[in-house]
Amino acid sequence: QVQLVESGGGMVQAGGSLTLSCTASISTFSINTMGWYRQAPGKRRELVATIDKSGSTNYADSVKGRFTISRENAKNTVYLQMNSLKPEDTAVYYCNVGGAHESGYYSTLTDYWGQGTQVTVSS
Repeated sequence: QVQLVESGGGMVQAGGSLTLSCTASISTFSINTMGWYRQAPGKRRELVATIDKSGSTNYADSVKGRFTISRENAKNTVYLQMNSLKPEDTAVYYCNVGGAHESGYYSTLTDYWGQGTQVTVSS
């Protein structure tokens, strides 16, 4: 079974802050990388930030210095703290988790997507 629960989206004025969270519950699955992606109307889905199991992070240039990704491995939860929000941050934000299903000596790499949460930043 696969369940990714996202929360924290909403509406905020430019300069404001929001925190997104995503909790994954996936049977027989070892999570490696967790991340956030976003898709604005008429645009391709783009990477926002990722964090691997060791804590190594990557950010899109457009959010560096404003967004912070973190995770709590024991809770299988990833967070995205978004500060100094801009209208161009408006998008549907999707949680993504990547890893491997393990069965005996075999593993199968795959990833899963959350349903998305709307973030709207007004000017």
